Amino acid sequence: MTSIYETLIRPLLFRLDAEAAHEAAAAALVLAGSLPGARALLSAAFAHSDPALETELWGLRFPNPVGLAAGFDKDARLAGVLPALGFGFIEVGTVTWDAQPGTLRPRLMRLPEARALLNRMGFNNAGAEAMAARLKALGARPVPLGVNIGLNKDADQDDAPALYAKTFARLSLFGDYFVVNVSSPNTQGLRLLQDKLKLERILLAIAGYNGDKKPVLVKLSPDLASESLEALMPLLSERAAGLVLCNTTIDPHLREAALEAGGRRREPAFQAGGLSGAPVREAALARVRQARALSPLPIIGVGGIFTAADAWEYLSAGASLVQVYSGLVYKGPGLPGQLCRGLVRLAREHGAAKVSPPRRAAEARA
Repeated sequence: MTSIYETLIRPLLFRLDAEAAHEAAAAALVLAGSLPGARALLSAAFAHSDPALETELWGLRFPNPVGLAAGFDKDARLAGVLPALGFGFIEVGTVTWDAQPGTLRPRLMRLPEARALLNRMGFNNAGAEAMAARLKALGARPVPLGVNIGLNKDADQDDAPALYAKTFARLSLFGDYFVVNVSSPNTQGLRLLQDKLKLERILLAIAGYNGDKKPVLVKLSPDLASESLEALMPLLSERAAGLVLCNTTIDPHLREAALEAGGRRREPAFQAGGLSGAPVREAALARVRQARALSPLPIIGVGGIFTAADAWEYLSAGASLVQVYSGLVYKGPGLPGQLCRGLVRLAREHGAAKVSPPRRAAEARA
C-alpha cells in the first residue's frame, strides 16, 4: 500500500535538492519534538510494539530490531524525537574529533529509478565537543543510542588510533554502543584502515579508554574482498563487540547500473560518492552471510532495506539487528512501524516466537 508520504509529501520534498530536503525534514522533526505531547502523538501514529520484536544484545534491551543508520542525524540533533517514529535504536554521527564542513555541495543525490542515494558528504559534523554537549542535555532515552565515530579528513593515518580513542573517550558516557567507521569512501584513505594491523591499533587504543566496557563495533565496506573479511574475523572476534555490515559501495558496476537506470550516467555531479539503497543490498547480505559463517559476533545489517521481507532476509542471513537510511528517504517516517508489523507477521508465518532471538554465544562473549 502506498503511504500518504509517498503520494503527497515525497513529491514536494523531491522537488528540492536532496540535502535541502533532508534539512527541511530534520527541521520539522526538531519542531515536532519541541511541542508538548508531540512525541506521544508521533509514537501513536507510527510506532508498533510487540513482545515478538524485543531482543537483547550487549546487555541492552532493544524494543525492536529496526534502527536508524548513521548519517541521518550526524550531530545528534534529532536523537530525542526519532525514537517516536518507532525505531528500536538510533545511531548518530559519523562524528569526528574536530568539526569539519565536509565536501562542497551538491553532495547528496537521489537515483529514484534505482531506489538509491549517492553521497559524498565527507563526514560533515560539528565535532565531538558539540555532540557531547547535545547528548548530555538529552537526558533519558527510550531506546539504545549508538555513536558512530570517524577520522578527520586532514588527520595523518598514523594518528588514527589516538584520534579515534580521543573521540570515543569524550563521548563514552553518552553512547550505549559505539561504531568505528573505517569504511566510508568519502574520506581519502579511510578504507585503508580496514587493514588488520591498522584496525587492531585503533581497537586497542579505544580499549584503553573503555573502562565501562561499552560495546565497540566496526563498520565495514561491502567492497571488502571476501578473503580480506576472512582475514579480519579473528581480530574482530577478539577485539570488537559486533559488526555493522555494510557501508556504501563504490563498485563501478553497481554505480553504472544505478546511473544508467536514472539516465544520470554522464552528469558530473553523479560521478563520485558512495552508493546506498537497493543496489547495495545483495553485496551487504553476502558479507552478513560470510561473517555469520565465520563467527558468532553480533551483526547489524544495513543496505537497501525497504520492506519487511528485506529486513527478514538480513535477519535470516545472520543479522541480529537492521538499520535503514535510504529506505526512510523513499518510504517516509512510517517505515519503521511498517517493518515491525511485517516482521511480526513473517515470524508467525515461519512459526517463530521471536523476530530476532538473542544469539547467546555472542551475547555471552560480549
